[in-house]
Amino acid sequence: MDSRRFSVILLLLLAGVLMFGSEHAKAEKKVVAAARKEDIPFIKCSVCEAIAKQLARQVKEKRQNSATKKISEFEIIDVAENICNLKKEEGDWILKLDIVEKGDKLQLVEQSEEGVCKTECKTIERACQEVMGDHDTDVAEYLYKPEATRAGVIKLLCKDLSKACVGKLPRLPKDRAPGEPFTPKAGKEAEMDKLMRSLNDVPGAPAMKMYSREELIKNPGLMDGGATRDPDADEDDEDDDDEDEDDVKTSQEKTLVKTWRDSVAKVGNDVRTRTHRVIQTASKSMKKARRAITSWWYGKKPTKKSSSKSSGRRKSSSDSSSEEL
Repeated sequence: MDSRRFSVILLLLLAGVLMFGSEHAKAEKKVVAAARKEDIPFIKCSVCEAIAKQLARQVKEKRQNSATKKISEFEIIDVAENICNLKKEEGDWILKLDIVEKGDKLQLVEQSEEGVCKTECKTIERACQEVMGDHDTDVAEYLYKPEATRAGVIKLLCKDLSKACVGKLPRLPKDRAPGEPFTPKAGKEAEMDKLMRSLNDVPGAPAMKMYSREELIKNPGLMDGGATRDPDADEDDEDDDDEDEDDVKTSQEKTLVKTWRDSVAKVGNDVRTRTHRVIQTASKSMKKARRAITSWWYGKKPTKKSSSKSSGRRKSSSDSSSEEL
């Protein structure tokens, strides 16, 4: 697949709303939501129980999807390490949780679809990270056992290790400011987010960014790398800008394809080098074994000849002795 086809497929998948990050877009930065740290003590136990549920479910799914129905402990460690990371697939479960105030407590309510990540989403992520801490390896070691259960994870992580569910739950202050309502992601936004996440893992494309339709309508200049268009510009100037933009995109796409090809070539070279080393080692071992067998085989025959000669000498000596007698 050449770079042109690659670019066409990429643009179709992203529906015209993807672009490489630019310094010019700083003027239109979105307000980044921050966690409400004061809410964490009231949800820490519930978050820990949700972690245990997700760990047990995701590890079970990995085993079922494996051809051998077995997975390594390292694969389980990967799940445990990423379970609290919203940038990873393992952390998608956080997007479905809503923090609801009931009396003097905060409860986690699971929704049927993913929501827009705002303050509550970040708060749950932060609580999750505080609960897991450095316990991911210990939890993974337990989940590797065939007899591991969700209840066992809760006991290990929530009571023994993090102490998140030990002691009495504090009461919620009456003057607590209510959180924002749960807002489901519109249309194909969830699928686009997952696509963006997978594309960001491609070598050479770490700065890709997606803008919503509302952002593009509000500031059309985002599609041009962040620069605002001049409505009074001449038609010829606009054509020149379009050509420049196409040149930049083509150059970036070529760089991306080249980086991908170089990565594949490097992997291929590594495989060929390792294979060559294995063959050389096996050949040396075979030659060494052949020399040892040859040496052993030819070393046996002289022994037999020498023994026959010695017996002949003994026989002749006995004959001469009998003649003397």
